[in-house]
Amino acid sequence: MSTVIQNTEIVNKNQIEDIGSGEKIKRTLAKTISWRALGTLSTVVISYIITGTLALAFSIGFIELVSKLVLYYVHERTWNKITWGK
Repeated sequence: MSTVIQNTEIVNKNQIEDIGSGEKIKRTLAKTISWRALGTLSTVVISYIITGTLALAFSIGFIELVSKLVLYYVHERTWNKITWGK
């Protein structure tokens, strides 16, 4: 007589952080930061080309950086809760 165990998974402490969403919070944060760094750099360059003022370009870039970091993070976490397409 043999016993079959199905759907058993050994989980380490790092996986407990965000089981079920498909992506850990740390990974989402790393993606958020790297994407925004690239996006903000392009915004600063475009702003400088348009305004000709470096201080204004960095001000625009900073506002864009903060607002889009938050929006991207919320967007990613929301999509991780949606099961469609997984």
